[in-house]
Amino acid sequence: MFTQYDPESAALTDELRGLFDEFAAGKWSADDLERHQTGKLREALAYVRANSPFYGAKLSRISDEALSGLGLDDVRNLPFTTKAELQEAQFDLLSLPVSAAWTFYETTGTTGKPTPCPRTNGDTIHNNSVLTAYYRDVLAPHGDQQVIGISGPTELHATGDTFGDVCRNLGHAVAKMWPHSPVIGFDRALEVMRLLPVTGLFCTPGMALSLARKAVEAGLDPRRDFSLDVLMMTGELLSPSLRDNIGELWGAEAHNCLYASQEASVLAAATSDGTLRTAPLINLYEVIDPATGEPVTPGPDGVRYGELVVTNLYTGAKPLVRYRTGDMVRMTEPGLGAAVPAPSVEAVGRVRDRLRLNGHLVNGYDLENLLLRHFRGYLDYQITVSDDAAGTDLLSLTLNADPDRIQRLDVERAVADCREDLDTELSVGFGDPGPITSTGAMVSWKAARVRDLRAAGTGASVESRSAERIAGARA
Repeated sequence: MFTQYDPESAALTDELRGLFDEFAAGKWSADDLERHQTGKLREALAYVRANSPFYGAKLSRISDEALSGLGLDDVRNLPFTTKAELQEAQFDLLSLPVSAAWTFYETTGTTGKPTPCPRTNGDTIHNNSVLTAYYRDVLAPHGDQQVIGISGPTELHATGDTFGDVCRNLGHAVAKMWPHSPVIGFDRALEVMRLLPVTGLFCTPGMALSLARKAVEAGLDPRRDFSLDVLMMTGELLSPSLRDNIGELWGAEAHNCLYASQEASVLAAATSDGTLRTAPLINLYEVIDPATGEPVTPGPDGVRYGELVVTNLYTGAKPLVRYRTGDMVRMTEPGLGAAVPAPSVEAVGRVRDRLRLNGHLVNGYDLENLLLRHFRGYLDYQITVSDDAAGTDLLSLTLNADPDRIQRLDVERAVADCREDLDTELSVGFGDPGPITSTGAMVSWKAARVRDLRAAGTGASVESRSAERIAGARA
């Protein structure tokens, strides 16, 4: 392994493995965590101010004295970093030259400039240590003779390297497959999955559905003709309803395994209790009101609901300070018996993906979960929003499924739930939405899954046009 040849990386790996093992075992007190985060925050801020041209200017008003006494609550006085600033700053955001990194990634750039995302050894070790520690107990019940397939969006994305490295840490073989590649394609990917056979698969929810659909079109049964035990899905919105449907399609245990971004790296990961949990040893988290930027307070149920802001607590190629992810989350402090003593988090969709339906503002996660709750066995779905002459909003759900073979179909209850929760009428039909639904990981959930006919008169959004271009190329 690389770390065996590089003393500095080997020492960091050993240190982090010990820290994460102790933390996961509940050996850290709240004071221990606060001391750790405070020290790492001061270190990271001093580092980016000294090394990043972007942050050198942005944090120039903070004195050395103020920085040395900075507490966790003081972070809210620092300026935000936005996605638009990342796209504008480009390489000025970096705290190290690309030559100091071990690899170069970038965002997909489907709706703007690609953002450079190089990673140093330290970046990778910090983030992959979290995933290794969290996934150990998730994958262990499936045995130690697994072959894990990995499917990612592009060659310049971290997916293949990250999950490959984590699986190697855990002793599992991997096969990297890119079904959208013209060299591999879906037919060969399905053949490889049966040949090896692949027992686990890291992919997006859209890819899991696409593979199942292609298998059915080839006369195969995903449950009978494949050997998947576990699906580890990430990269797109994944509500419990969609997750459970995909698990039933493949006859496999299905997980929402990771909440991350190319820019900010690992933000939360699956644990054995079935939740996504944050990584407070390497990140500082805030939840803010997306309209005001002010911190939100927990509700009566202890849940904070708002936009996630993250600060990386490690030095490397591109640490971010108070980065506004643009994602709406629900964050809950850990309860007794949690697999990892870190807050659980549900990423419920981008701020701009929310829909207003008859006076109700609903996020993508809750809308998907509501509409798909009473259906199992479909191979794809799409939502259409329209309005009638009186301006009342209407919903239509299109399922890609054989109505005679779908495993669970309760239209009446779905219609009643939608009427009760959103004061909105729902109709359900069957059909093929086409390739645009496969673009969620490249663009956005809304552009891939929602046809909003109410906005037809204003022209398609940049994201919708991007999704249509990608879908056209894939078709």
